[in-house]
Amino acid sequence: MTLNPLLLLFVLGLSGCAQLLPAPERAAAPQKPAVADNKVAVAVPTATPAQPLTEQVLYQFLLAETAWQRGERKLAAEAYADLALRTRDVRVARRAAELALLAQAREQALQATQLWVELEPESERARQVWITLLAATGHLKETRPHFEALLRAEGGSPAQVFMQMHTLFSRHADFQGVLDLVGDLARPYPNLAEAHFAVTQAAWNAGQYERAEQAVDRALALRPDWEAAALLKGQLLQRRSDAEVEAYWAGFLARNPAARELRLAYAKQLARMERYSESRREFERLLDDASGNSEATMAVGLLAMQAGDYQAAEAYLLKTLELGYPEADQVKLYLGQIGEARKRPDDALRWYRAVDRGPRYLSAQLLVATLLGKQGRTAEAQAVLQELTPVDEAERIQVVQAEAQLLREARDYVGVYKLLSQALARQPDAPELLYDRAMAAEKLDKLDVLEKDLRKLIKLRPDHAHAYNALGYTLADRTHRIAEAIELLQKALQLAPNDGFVLDSMGWAQFKAGKLNEAVDYLKRAHAARPDPEIAAHLGEVLWKQGKHDEAKKLWEAALKEHPSNEALRETVSRFKP
Repeated sequence: MTLNPLLLLFVLGLSGCAQLLPAPERAAAPQKPAVADNKVAVAVPTATPAQPLTEQVLYQFLLAETAWQRGERKLAAEAYADLALRTRDVRVARRAAELALLAQAREQALQATQLWVELEPESERARQVWITLLAATGHLKETRPHFEALLRAEGGSPAQVFMQMHTLFSRHADFQGVLDLVGDLARPYPNLAEAHFAVTQAAWNAGQYERAEQAVDRALALRPDWEAAALLKGQLLQRRSDAEVEAYWAGFLARNPAARELRLAYAKQLARMERYSESRREFERLLDDASGNSEATMAVGLLAMQAGDYQAAEAYLLKTLELGYPEADQVKLYLGQIGEARKRPDDALRWYRAVDRGPRYLSAQLLVATLLGKQGRTAEAQAVLQELTPVDEAERIQVVQAEAQLLREARDYVGVYKLLSQALARQPDAPELLYDRAMAAEKLDKLDVLEKDLRKLIKLRPDHAHAYNALGYTLADRTHRIAEAIELLQKALQLAPNDGFVLDSMGWAQFKAGKLNEAVDYLKRAHAARPDPEIAAHLGEVLWKQGKHDEAKKLWEAALKEHPSNEALRETVSRFKP
């Protein structure tokens, strides 16, 4: 079973996965810089001055608070900023800065925060806000003294300051400038892992990957069991090869088996490398430690589904629903697919019908209709589709295509053609409908309609390889316009050089042109790319014409074993049956 791209995206995209630049974590114990004089003058906070409650102060205070309550944020920010300057009260300055930030009033935020830092220089929060504003307004160099004050403050934590730098500089566009600044700030702290980690993040953003890797290695040398650094190193290794990431993370987990975030990243990496059974084992280990994790349970269910272990997949997905997974309708769709795979159509229908109205509803109803059609319940399936209310053109086309497929499976080609013609009258330039009607026209020998629709499609979508392919194949198979067919198929091959169906069409056109060796070459490549029964029928016929009867019969027998009811294959074999 090939992994559905949506399943792989889920396994690789769990919300708990490691990010390239992890959020600040609890830092290690503070470390003083490796310099002789590590003291800086820090102003001693003074008592908040008593403020006379003048009429003007009271008026502005009430004006600001009333404006804020009424949602007039800019007016409130302006009033508070002016009040802060008048009173020089640290409490008012702090409030003014906070309101200006919420109101996105940058000028007032800068003014109030500068005053806040001046009045309360020992406040880490004030300096962090000021640093963020300076960086956001392009004043990168002006942040240096404030960082130095935070790093050297008595009782402070340099480790925490370094872990916050990435967040503080996240919106700054001068990546090289940030790296230069962070590197300078980190230099006095050679034995602080967090300092090297901050350099790693800045170097990554600046595209200096070698420096980033050197810095993260120094961080890990100082803290060998640091999970965040190991995650970041894996992201750096990813640029070179998946194998390097996998090997490094496997080694780290062998030494640190309790590293849950890294194990989750490792499980995803194994899935990315299509080592699904190993990935599933890692997810199951996570479940052993946290059985209430609905995302991990979902991932194990999908990996079991990929491996064809439908019984286990069903059990895990049912558990996912019990745990309150937020995307419950997506789980129901997967359970419906499992029901189909286990030949339990009633279960599949029950799950598809359980999907609530919302983003998954249309997909669920299309699956209901398709499954009813496979059971020969065409009228019921059409009723399901006709009750749908598509919200846009794309959804309308999906519903029409689903109904056309129902009629096609019921061999009602006249009905297919009529349905698609009606849809094209409403949406004459819909590429999907033009292609589908061309295929329906071929079944009714309406080759003029087929050619008209495909040529219009080619004009609308010059890169539509299958439009060139369908027209080229039809001209080769149903007319004497072989040269024109080959020209169209050459264009299709330019657009899709490894497509098995396009290679098959070119092989068949070469056969029609009497070039058997060229035909066999194209058809063998087509069959290797896609072992389709109709490609096997074509290849066998050309081999037979070359006198290679045993090879042709062996190919047909193998294809019939896999596809005993394929009409094109059976018809070809019957024509050459000895």
